[in-house]
Amino acid sequence: MVKTALQQDRIDIAGIMANIGGSSDGAVVSFIGRARDNSGDRQVLHLEYEAYGEMARKQLQAIADDAAARWSLSSCTVVHRYGRVEIGEASIIIAASSPHRKEAFRAVEYIIDTIKERVPIWKKEFFSDGSVWVNGHT
Repeated sequence: MVKTALQQDRIDIAGIMANIGGSSDGAVVSFIGRARDNSGDRQVLHLEYEAYGEMARKQLQAIADDAAARWSLSSCTVVHRYGRVEIGEASIIIAASSPHRKEAFRAVEYIIDTIKERVPIWKKEFFSDGSVWVNGHT
């Protein structure tokens, strides 16, 4: 089962992890991207993500479906936030389960790398003296 979402609400990490995988899975691998308090030598106050919603949702689903097929995942969940994200909060979670760890690790790495390359979601960092759009996608 593959689930994806693009949402403004905080990500329910515990809920996602409690519902990923099944009894035949020997591996559950996850990646959580969080807002950090710095960018180089500047202090970040918060982030904002903007998304081209319909296209971003389609791309998230296509990438997760592709990974699930390539690496024979039992389940895969990808949730990405948009809007304001406070320091320490998750902006993305990717969780994948499979009978063996290599497949789950490879799938999760592929998903995050491909999201950054292809999904129309943009990140803006806010500082005490202004803000800046980060080059590339998320």
